[in-house]
Amino acid sequence: MVVESLLNPFKAEKKPWEMFFLGFLYSSIGILLSLWIFRDQASLIMVFMITMAALPIFYNTVKLEESKDMIMDNETSILREHNKAISFFMYLFVGVTIACAVWYTLLPTSTINSLFDKQTGTIQAINNQVSGNVIHNLNVFWKIFFNNFKVLAFSILFSFIYGAGAIFILAWNATVIGAAIGNFIRTNISNYTSSLGLLETGNYFHVVSLGLLKYSIHGIPEIAAYFYGGLAGGILSVALIRKHFKSSKFSVIMKDFSEMVLIAAGFLIAATFLEVYVTPVLF
Repeated sequence: MVVESLLNPFKAEKKPWEMFFLGFLYSSIGILLSLWIFRDQASLIMVFMITMAALPIFYNTVKLEESKDMIMDNETSILREHNKAISFFMYLFVGVTIACAVWYTLLPTSTINSLFDKQTGTIQAINNQVSGNVIHNLNVFWKIFFNNFKVLAFSILFSFIYGAGAIFILAWNATVIGAAIGNFIRTNISNYTSSLGLLETGNYFHVVSLGLLKYSIHGIPEIAAYFYGGLAGGILSVALIRKHFKSSKFSVIMKDFSEMVLIAAGFLIAATFLEVYVTPVLF
């Protein structure tokens, strides 16, 4: 697409923050188009729109990272290079999330019910899952971890099969988190307005900050895990497509793949701990 031609993996690694604005733009366009053309199925169509827009940059990055595996031998240096890609992917994800939160906060209730229908159902299911005395419930910890690990496995599998398929799962998660943040903001703004009659600027920013913080505490390491898994699966997929499994460097690729999956699992453990034991205490 036209916007995509303005940003490539080389430029994105140098200025990763630009991906935030790209993610915000992709999401806004996807939301508007889905409401305009496919209003009844907007909650899923916007995810496909965001995915299609982000696919080129994601796949080109995966190919670039696989090429680095073929020319570099030091695993520490390889992971350092991969971290550059993970960095701008995270900016992209945050841009999508913030865009969804902004639109959720600003749009009329009737439009929100249509636009975030599936996301709202997912949020309610998650809330029901973690309700109760989760502070001392180790079973809940493992339940959430294995659920997140299943998402990680799908991220790896989708990227392996489709090259950049993990971007769909990540776009979906971004819309869910964005809807959760937007709902938190709208609910608290409504409560402030009802009790005070008028929402002051300070209270508004307080609500927005709390909404972002509540889901960022465990959301950032969780999404980082999915990006590591998606990048690992994508690199392996590209290596097989390019027939690099016949090369002596394929052992480096497999080692790189294994280490990124282990890093992803570590991030998931940290994210689950924060979600079960930290977030409920603070909020």
